[in-house]
Amino acid sequence: MNQKALVLFAHGARAASWAQPFQRLQLILREQLTDTHVELAFLELMEPSLPAVAAKLVEQGCTKVSVVPIFLGQGGHVLRDLPPMVDELRTTYPTLTLSVAAAVGESPAVLEAIAAYCSSKID
Repeated sequence: MNQKALVLFAHGARAASWAQPFQRLQLILREQLTDTHVELAFLELMEPSLPAVAAKLVEQGCTKVSVVPIFLGQGGHVLRDLPPMVDELRTTYPTLTLSVAAAVGESPAVLEAIAAYCSSKID
């Protein structure tokens, strides 16, 4: 069975309410991508972790996983912390095709959407 998954990878925080926008994004994507598993994983302070999500997806038969860092920039977490995690997952699951996108904030479309939102707040 060739199933695909999208993993939204966020930082995590101590306050549970911090995850709400990410959970809403996950729900929106689940509605749009009905043939794709859409999961949320966190780097730290919240669960589930990326390795836990990957294990669950592999158990469910996923063979192709795309990880999208929901970070505004390619900072230390995306550049230093994420690559070793992905390397370990590739070693643990050698038949899993695992890709990692750039941080969402690197996308011109995302920056335009943020700019439009900010512009709309001018009195």
